[in-house]
Amino acid sequence: MQVDHHDLYTEFPDFHHAINALKVAHAQFGRMFAQYNRLTGKVEDLEEHDMPVGDFTLEDMKKHRVKLKDHLYELLLAFQVGHTQK
Repeated sequence: MQVDHHDLYTEFPDFHHAINALKVAHAQFGRMFAQYNRLTGKVEDLEEHDMPVGDFTLEDMKKHRVKLKDHLYELLLAFQVGHTQK
């Protein structure tokens, strides 16, 4: 099965610098980034290997990943705005 990769660097290619900076300097971002990566790895592994899992379980995992990505994106935007105004 073809699996789309959803790591943050792929999802937000214009934010490489911001992702790297926030992983180090912002504890909450770092924790959420790690959680997002773990969850993405699990989802991609399940999809890639066609592992048996309930539809609702996989959908819940994907919904949680989207919420994490939204929060991470908000932090990335705030970082970008803060650095462009200086």
